[in-house]
Amino acid sequence: MITTKRKPVSVGEIITEEYLKPLKITQAQLSQAMGVSRKTVNELCTGKRAITVDTALMLARVFENTPEFWLNLQRRIDIWNVLHNPERKARIEKARPLRNAFA
Repeated sequence: MITTKRKPVSVGEIITEEYLKPLKITQAQLSQAMGVSRKTVNELCTGKRAITVDTALMLARVFENTPEFWLNLQRRIDIWNVLHNPERKARIEKARPLRNAFA
């Protein structure tokens, strides 16, 4: 697993900087194309909502790419967040490989 000190680019930044701005469309227009509320798109763009499988499938269809693209972006952010949260990281570090757990 590759870890970095710098937080990965958020899904919202990708949506805004790589799609909305170049295509000159608004969050409202994207929400219409996706069939979701403007609030949902706004929360995605501002990082208040994570990508789900359903959302990844919708974004892939709208932007004509793959759901894996969106899910991988979300996965990188999720892993980074856990590894940079002391409580969550400490809990994970308690886990041991099975070969060592019962020896």
